[in-house]
Amino acid sequence: MADAAHSISDPTFYRSPVEAAAAPPERLAYVVAFDRSAQRPDALVTIDVDAESADYGRVVGWSDLPTRGDELHHFGWNACSSALAHAGHDISGLQRRYLLLPGLRSSNVHVFDTQPDPRQPRLVKTITAAELAEKAGYSRPHTLHCGPDGIFLSCLGGANGADGPGGIALLDHDTFDVLRAWETDRGPQYLAYDAWWHLNQNTLITSEWGTPSMIEDGTIPDLLLGHQYGHALHFWDLAEGRHLQRVDLGEQHQMVLELRPSHDPEATWGFAGVVVSTEDLSASVWRWHRDGGEWTADKVITIPAEPVDAERLPPVLRPFGAVPPFVTDINLSVDDRFLYVSCWGTGELKQYDVSDPAAPREVGSVHLGGMVRRAAHPAAPTEPLSGGAQMVEVSRDGRRIYLTNSLYGSWDDQYYPDGVGAWFAKIDTDPDAGGGLRIDERVFPHGDEFRGLRAHQVRLQGGDSSSDSYCYRR
Repeated sequence: MADAAHSISDPTFYRSPVEAAAAPPERLAYVVAFDRSAQRPDALVTIDVDAESADYGRVVGWSDLPTRGDELHHFGWNACSSALAHAGHDISGLQRRYLLLPGLRSSNVHVFDTQPDPRQPRLVKTITAAELAEKAGYSRPHTLHCGPDGIFLSCLGGANGADGPGGIALLDHDTFDVLRAWETDRGPQYLAYDAWWHLNQNTLITSEWGTPSMIEDGTIPDLLLGHQYGHALHFWDLAEGRHLQRVDLGEQHQMVLELRPSHDPEATWGFAGVVVSTEDLSASVWRWHRDGGEWTADKVITIPAEPVDAERLPPVLRPFGAVPPFVTDINLSVDDRFLYVSCWGTGELKQYDVSDPAAPREVGSVHLGGMVRRAAHPAAPTEPLSGGAQMVEVSRDGRRIYLTNSLYGSWDDQYYPDGVGAWFAKIDTDPDAGGGLRIDERVFPHGDEFRGLRAHQVRLQGGDSSSDSYCYRR
């Protein structure tokens, strides 16, 4: 790895978490936004987050897709600090330059170049659904991460109308061609969602949501109560693409979504968020870790549902008389000290001190939106917010947290039937003071600023807490 490190020219490839945290702060945030009606193109939106800029907190760039009905969801960089782990590749010219935008409904992947004008990325390629199906056997691309062998693209569905199994497609770093399915032996894995890894342990982890038919029209109560959504973690040999172990969290723990491995490359633990328990509508966060020669997982955070009068709830929840937290995203700071947990149902963002990952301690909380609370932003205190704290991203130095409010089009409509709106917020924290959260009143693009589209995931210029994995401890 040392030889590769000396050949790297992109200054945003960081050898270690410490180096990443010390780098200059982000000046731009990129947000994907989609049109639920599929009548207009989805878009890549650029927001100025440089506190010294005259445009601070404003939308400063807008790039339409060439198609309609994509439903942009998760997206990511073509390359990142994991480039330092490349073996046998010429990486001297590799740059964190291109953003790949999967369409969760269309199965197309649109590639945007952030140079020469980072405020106005331009489309340079579209990877078609047909290519993804033909070369990898997958559809419905969901999450991507830049890795040592290429770009890993997790997909929820199979090809040619097959509902599953979902899995991972491998893309070329330079041409963005679909190379193949990553798995060589998938074992019992069928449902798919996220994929991450411990590079230095040669271990990839995957999680489970559902197949396209299970999610595209909203939550299906019979499937949920029948424990048919995902409830397991899978561990793989990263180099060989071979399934090693399945860890079942219990069938009542439905929808194991976001994975956040420790950034310390020598550590062997990480966190997974679980949306809901069918026992009591609580949500939870689990810590996976190595125990001898095996992997195991234990619940380290439980967030209870909030009782409320049934008439204040969306129809799907009225029989239960409570608002479930619905943990739909989590994020771990680059220094592995703080975990952020989005509770989309209640509209709460929670901050936990995870210096001891086996015993998280809550140290901060803010509310924005929520199915019942509809907590307003201080910049617009008379405007109740729809949606809730959903996708969360953290700056490399751990001092700024960015939020958006849409989950997935059909699920937005099911749980916020009067409309989910669109908003982007920034939260400040001080790690040196032990945490605590404060909403930045100057940053609140919302409503018409998103031109009627819904805001989903955020990526930060130069990388963020969920974009990179590191090879060196210091």
